[in-house]
Amino acid sequence: MGVRLMVVDDHRLLAEALASALKLRGHRVLAAAAPAAGAAELVITRAPEVCLLGTATPAEPGIFDPVVRIKRERPQVAVLVLGPVPSPRGIAAAFAAGASGYVRHDERIEGVERAIMKARAGEAAVAPQLLQGAFSELLNPAAQPDDEGQRLLQMLTPREVEVLVRVADGEDTRLIAAGMGIAPSTARTHVQRVLMKLGVGSRLEAAALAARTGLLDRAGPLARDPGPEA
Repeated sequence: MGVRLMVVDDHRLLAEALASALKLRGHRVLAAAAPAAGAAELVITRAPEVCLLGTATPAEPGIFDPVVRIKRERPQVAVLVLGPVPSPRGIAAAFAAGASGYVRHDERIEGVERAIMKARAGEAAVAPQLLQGAFSELLNPAAQPDDEGQRLLQMLTPREVEVLVRVADGEDTRLIAAGMGIAPSTARTHVQRVLMKLGVGSRLEAAALAARTGLLDRAGPLARDPGPEA
C-alpha cells in the first residue's frame, strides 16, 4: 500500500523529480515543493504520513527548526531529512530535532523508498554508510576537509554559475534565455558547458550535484551579479 507523503524542498526541480518518481511507485504525494520558510506550515496543514524535508546545509544552526515544529504540532508525521553528505553534527542535529531519518540527495529511488517505509513503521532510517562515515570522521577528523562545492564553483564562470542556479530552479532553456537576456542558442550552449564541467549527463544530475555539495548556497551572491558575458 502506498504511503501518503510530501516532498518539501526549495529546489523545485529536485522536489518535482523525486515526487514524480515516488508517484510512479504507487505513493500518494501531496505536494512537491515549497520555500524553506513555509515548509513546517505546509506539512502541519496537510499532515502526511511521511515528509521528505530538503536541506542544503545540515550543520547550520536552526536549520532543523521546521522539524521541531512539525513534531511538536503533528507528532504522528515521520520526517525524513533530505540533504547532502552530512557531518556527524548534522546527523545528530537532525535526530535531536525529531527526524526519523536522513537520506542523501543522491540516494537511489529504491533507497529513498526503503527509508520512507522504515520511517512510517517508526524505525530510524539512515544508511549504514552514513553512520560509518560519521563515526570515521569523529574518530579521525580531517584537519582541512576537501570543499567539493568550492572546487566545483571555481570551475564555472559567473555566467555559468547563474545558469546552474536557474537550472536548479527548474527553468528550461527558454526561461533561462529570457531571464538572462540572451538567445536560446546561447543559453543552450551555457547549459552544455555547465554539464561538461561538472561531469554530469543531465540537468537533473547537475542540480543534484550542486545541492549535495552546497554549491548552490555558495553560488547565491555570484548568481545575483553574474558580471560580463563569459
